[in-house]
Amino acid sequence: MQRLIIILACLLSQLQLLAQGYQITVQLKQYKSGQLYLAHYMGNNKYMSDSAVLNPEGVAILKGKEALPGGIYIILLPGKQRYFEILLDRKQQQFSISADTSDLIAKTTFKNSPENDLFFGYNKFLSQEIGPINNELQAKLAAAHTAADSAGARTLETTLRKKLQDYRNDVVTKHPQSLLSSMFKALKEPEVPTKPASEDSTFGYRYYKAHYWENIDLTDDRLVYTPILDNKLHKYFTQLVPPHPDSVNIECDLLIAQTRKNKEVFKYVVWWLTYNYETSQYMGMDAVFVHLVEKYYVAGDAFWLNDEQLNKVITRAYAIAPNLIGQQAPPLEVKDSALKPISLYTTKAKYTVLVFWDPTCGHCKIEIPRLDSAYKASWKSKGVTMIGFKTEGTKDEWREFIKKYNLTGWIHAWDPDTQSNYRRLYDVYSTPVVYLLDEKKKIVAKRLGVEQLNEFIEKMEARSSSVHN
Repeated sequence: MQRLIIILACLLSQLQLLAQGYQITVQLKQYKSGQLYLAHYMGNNKYMSDSAVLNPEGVAILKGKEALPGGIYIILLPGKQRYFEILLDRKQQQFSISADTSDLIAKTTFKNSPENDLFFGYNKFLSQEIGPINNELQAKLAAAHTAADSAGARTLETTLRKKLQDYRNDVVTKHPQSLLSSMFKALKEPEVPTKPASEDSTFGYRYYKAHYWENIDLTDDRLVYTPILDNKLHKYFTQLVPPHPDSVNIECDLLIAQTRKNKEVFKYVVWWLTYNYETSQYMGMDAVFVHLVEKYYVAGDAFWLNDEQLNKVITRAYAIAPNLIGQQAPPLEVKDSALKPISLYTTKAKYTVLVFWDPTCGHCKIEIPRLDSAYKASWKSKGVTMIGFKTEGTKDEWREFIKKYNLTGWIHAWDPDTQSNYRRLYDVYSTPVVYLLDEKKKIVAKRLGVEQLNEFIEKMEARSSSVHN
């Protein structure tokens, strides 16, 4: 019976905590009116959470019936010109802040918030102890003219790093469950040991990459509401993972598997990877977006999306899937300006530059003549065939453009019967859209400017020459 009472007491305590929601009382000593704002991080982005009006005593109460996610929050002062950050834990969301705006770090105090006592203690340490050492270091670096000067600066830098890490380690040891400890552990970089004699020069990179995620708790959803997880993802996938879709896909799946135990971390990591690879400026990375959608969104794992949102993501992936780098170009059975049939696959060429363009498009008026100049100056002699495909505009506008810019030597195509489905097959949602195909009509490059396209053709020619020699 006693054990049952204890269990019930714990359950009621948790329910009471959730029912309380949050209440943060803020007193600003130099203010007697104005609007106070509470914002939170989501990765590196900031979003408004709440606001409250300051009374004549400079007090505002931020409160809500539901608890807020744990993470780093921002108290934005009236006028939105000054702010300070606080930590919000999952459990303790009933506390007060007294802030003196003459020194928001040294003169801000908390009542009933051990998490923020830790956080502001750390901020004071940075300001009072790390700041002066860093200023001295920067002065030494600026004045370094000899090897001895540089050595002195390195010694000071080592001292600074050790002092900072010692402080963080002490917090982690004494307060292991705190948000600040979770942040400190996530910020800790892998320490690469001395390279064994049996290892090659890639040892340091391989060790660092293999141990990169060791210190970050991928079950702690509080890290989603800080910039830390976002920064870790960015560094890993831009600096450590080889920029090839197959390699990226493997790394995405391995990381996502580690987040399955926490829905919020899983959601954020899947979203982050999906968004970054859908919008990547690197050619070919759309294959990663398609992989993620097929494996996680089509499978029903994107629980945070409604049906309409989910369908948009899946539809976008299916629009890209037929025209990924390395795949065979979709067939095009269309007509030329004289309405004679044209087929992409019966058009023999060593290389094919397929351009979807519109004679009324301002950007096309710049890029199409540049493509033609490159074709006549260099590409034609290398075996390139130009196929220009009209997407919009009248037939007269099309012919007038061809005549005005003297686009001779091109195969000019269009789809007057609207039967080719080229927009979906080639993902043509704006113009111009350029594809480079090899002799077997495999897609080797897409959506490139003239200079990049020229580099690709030059490289393909060089590889072709080396094979034949």
